[in-house]
Amino acid sequence: MPGARPTGRDVTINLRANRNQRAVIDRAAERLGKNRSDFMLEAACREAESVLLDQRYFQLDEKDFNKFTAALDKAPADNPRLRRLLRTKSPWE
Repeated sequence: MPGARPTGRDVTINLRANRNQRAVIDRAAERLGKNRSDFMLEAACREAESVLLDQRYFQLDEKDFNKFTAALDKAPADNPRLRRLLRTKSPWE
């Protein structure tokens, strides 16, 4: 596709840091073989996902609440591989 960036990134995020923060980030990124932008973006996304997954309180309208409770009440799909795994003795037993 003409003009497309190979990384698929289409927006810019700017932030300011002090020299010490940048140095720590650069050392960690280098240790992982990443550039600063990739390192920071991955770390920020990982933290954002953690925050969102850690939510214990959320609101739904009645329609979405009914869909949510129906999904919780629905019997799980049969999964023979999971049944076999759960019957397998743990290596430390």
